[in-house]
Amino acid sequence: MKTCIACGMPMRTQSDYAMEDESKDYCIYCAKPDGTMQSYEEKLESMTGYIIKTQGLDGSAANNVAKEMLDKLPAWKK
Repeated sequence: MKTCIACGMPMRTQSDYAMEDESKDYCIYCAKPDGTMQSYEEKLESMTGYIIKTQGLDGSAANNVAKEMLDKLPAWKK
C-alpha cells in the first residue's frame, strides 16, 4: 500500500490512485481531470475546505492546519 505524496491518504485499491494508475504516487483527490497532480495552491485550497467541512474550523485556522499537514509531505518538501 502506498500513501499519497501530496495529501497523505492511504491508497489501498486501484480506484484510489490518480487515473486508477498504480504507478502514480498521488491519489484521485490530488489529481486534475487530465491526471496530472494539482499544484500546492490547488491542494492547499481543497485541503482547507475539507478541514473546514470535517472539523468545523474557521477559514484561517483551517488554512494553517492544512499548511502544516502539506508541508510534511514529500510532494511539497522544499
